[in-house]
Amino acid sequence: MSTSETSSTPRDKAKDSYLGRVIAGRYRLEARLGEGGMGVVYRARHVLIERIVALKLIRPDLKEETHLRAWMLREARAANRVDHAHIVDIHDVGETEEGELYLVMEYLLGRSLASEIAKGPMPIARAVDILEQMIAALSRAHDLGVIHRDLKSDNIMLTVRGGRQDYVKILDFGLAALTRDPRLAPKGAVFGTPEYMSPEQARGEDATSTSDLYALGILFYEMCTGRLPFRSSDRETLLEMQRSAPPPRPRSLRPDLPEKAEEILLKLLAKDPRERYRDGHHLREELKLLQRSLPSTGWELTPGESAQPSAPPPPPPAPSPGVVEWSRQASNFIRAVARAYPNGRAPESVHEAATKIWELAAKASRLEGELASHSRKLDAIEARGRALRAEIGRKVEELAGEESRALREAAAHEQRLNALSVQRREAMTLHTQIEAHIKSQARAVSPEIYERLGAARSRAETLREVQDEFQRRADERRRYAKGLQQQIRDLRTQLSRYSDALETDLQAGRERIERRVAEALEYEKDFYEAVKLLSDHLRGRPECREVLAEEFLSERSDAPRSRRKPVL
Repeated sequence: MSTSETSSTPRDKAKDSYLGRVIAGRYRLEARLGEGGMGVVYRARHVLIERIVALKLIRPDLKEETHLRAWMLREARAANRVDHAHIVDIHDVGETEEGELYLVMEYLLGRSLASEIAKGPMPIARAVDILEQMIAALSRAHDLGVIHRDLKSDNIMLTVRGGRQDYVKILDFGLAALTRDPRLAPKGAVFGTPEYMSPEQARGEDATSTSDLYALGILFYEMCTGRLPFRSSDRETLLEMQRSAPPPRPRSLRPDLPEKAEEILLKLLAKDPRERYRDGHHLREELKLLQRSLPSTGWELTPGESAQPSAPPPPPPAPSPGVVEWSRQASNFIRAVARAYPNGRAPESVHEAATKIWELAAKASRLEGELASHSRKLDAIEARGRALRAEIGRKVEELAGEESRALREAAAHEQRLNALSVQRREAMTLHTQIEAHIKSQARAVSPEIYERLGAARSRAETLREVQDEFQRRADERRRYAKGLQQQIRDLRTQLSRYSDALETDLQAGRERIERRVAEALEYEKDFYEAVKLLSDHLRGRPECREVLAEEFLSERSDAPRSRRKPVL
């Protein structure tokens, strides 16, 4: 998962031998950010384009757990396929030479929703705004067949984006799975966090999109009341509460909570999934109605108050010297060697080192051009993939929203149809009773009885006609929804096919860059070894000081590799 930066003690850094390593020839690990259930997250820097990212490595002790490795691969595929502004971006995924799986995500600065909830109940308008952003992202995910399965306040990040406060990013699709593809889950596995687990998950059943809606209900409850609806120090007790205990009524904990907000909360927390909202689109419509009814209460924090992330931002990347600097250094060292040995009789090791750094600078210059070209091609493929996923995602979202409304309208017509069926049966029963009464009479029957018989027959016929009309409307809405479902399936198939093709191209490009960057890092290593040999040999020679400044010899040449910026 991506995360905000947390401070690391010197002792922590000393323990972590991964710091300073370059993963996949591209990402240099700079700081340890945190540890999740399956991986350790680092702040890393791309050695080519100076992009700061969050990189998750699978825990070394889980390296041999093939099903967990498969889950992490699925995380990248699921999140990338959704491609929504409120879901953390996945830049890269792969395996190191040692067989360690890694995920590269956008680096986020901000605060977790958990830390905000810990401060107490939120203003209602703020809670609704955060929830609306979450359901916008999850609706897109559900439309594309992706379920999060482990929503909780710890993996919801609040950032500042484009001047907007509380910009939501959903993290850690590590337990997400493409629906209808359960092969990766270990048999009998139960995933989730007990405090947010839906009743069906607590029973060991598979999670569905409505399970995510239940978790959203827990989060909304927390934001509105400042506490979880179900609390226990015992896991089994907590799971039983999720399965069967009704939540405390939110308005009993917060009397100023609007009735509509409580209605939404209780519907989300229904134990029977069928009693929750049909889908995220339905919930989002209800939230929009609630938002319009809320007064402006000035809950928004001032820019200076909320724009400050909980962790200090990383220092801006120092400009990489690049191969131009290599050439300058090589030229200066060659001039220095010539001054130190005007007769040209420099020691063989010095002569070889001077020749080597010049050759390496030339090779690095050519390689830099190749890498820049490969990187531009890779960026173009990534941009094309993002645009394609976003376009198809928006189309699917639009169709799915229309499908949701059509199915709800069909259900409303069918509900009305059921009510009419009851009324018609009553009318027919009355007609039968009056008819039997007439037949049982030996004497003449009054005109009023025949009028009641005709009225009952007429009502039954009218109700049948109305029933037929509602049945026609329901059938028409369901046929329309079925057509939309087919369009959605076609788009999802198209997205899957295009995504696989783009991923193949991306992987080929990454492998090319990885090979060339590995070569560049070897150049860097050899270059600085030669520079150190020359600087040690020429140190203190007065005739070289004009060419090689003392500060260069002490600070740049002798600096440990961990402090030097990569050249490429």
